[in-house]
Amino acid sequence: MGNVTASVAARFAFFPPDPASYEVVRRGGSDGEAAGIRIVSGIGGGRGERDAEVHVISTRSGTKVATAFLRHPGAKLTLLYSHGNAADLGQMLELLSELRSHLKLNVMCYCYFICSYDYSGYGASTGKPTEHNTYHDIEAVYDCLKKQYDIRQEDIILYGQSVGSGPTLHLASRLKNLRGVVLHSPILSGIRVLYPIKVTLPFDIFKNIDRIKQVKCPVLVMHGTADEIVDFSHGKRLYELAKEKYDPLWVTGGGHCNLETFPEYIKHLRKFISDMEKLQAERSAYANASSINETEVKHNKCLRFGKR
Repeated sequence: MGNVTASVAARFAFFPPDPASYEVVRRGGSDGEAAGIRIVSGIGGGRGERDAEVHVISTRSGTKVATAFLRHPGAKLTLLYSHGNAADLGQMLELLSELRSHLKLNVMCYCYFICSYDYSGYGASTGKPTEHNTYHDIEAVYDCLKKQYDIRQEDIILYGQSVGSGPTLHLASRLKNLRGVVLHSPILSGIRVLYPIKVTLPFDIFKNIDRIKQVKCPVLVMHGTADEIVDFSHGKRLYELAKEKYDPLWVTGGGHCNLETFPEYIKHLRKFISDMEKLQAERSAYANASSINETEVKHNKCLRFGKR
């Protein structure tokens, strides 16, 4: 019974678009280096298609994950975006590009750099979409951010939408110095979307209800009160369980796939990012002050020693 239930939850969790909305363009033919994304279906094109830095990254599952980086010169923070279960990277590019533009224009002199990726079995990514593959996917993308872009953990905000809250909280529970986490219409767990169980079952998938307690950074939860796919109670409960809560956004009348169309969405997200930037500056100032104080203490000890 447990395996059957878990299988049903897994089938609910993953709906990769078929066919994929895009293809990876490579230099020098099919075996060359990834050079860009070409939109091949009706939605998702636009500016993001043209300025995305595309990589195909190997994971420890043996799959290859398509990843797009939307850069802006002088970026201070990085958003690592895990999308929902029925979209792929090509369909998300225009939205991510618009999101970057809004944040740049409204976060004073700070610029923004956005990274997103496709799960195994989605879009141009190889393999099959499974819970553990998504964990390996996001770990590989995070590793790429560190090694290829020299981005520090404390300058990263993880963003998980719907089923993307699973890999997001998996990684967030393991990293202790993240700048912040955004959970957009998140799930408590896979089986809890289907059945209102009270206890986590061993064969459940995406056990966010347990992982949220291990996250050490500020957590913003956003959920629509009229969500027809993942009940509003999921977001509310995750907010209650978060250790470092940020003011949540409960969108009155918001559904599962339309929060971005409400004006309060971008306004609240902008405020969260602004506060995370201030936190970044405060921590840097504190670290500098601590370093200066330590130097002064050592100097004073030398002076006292010299008087003897």
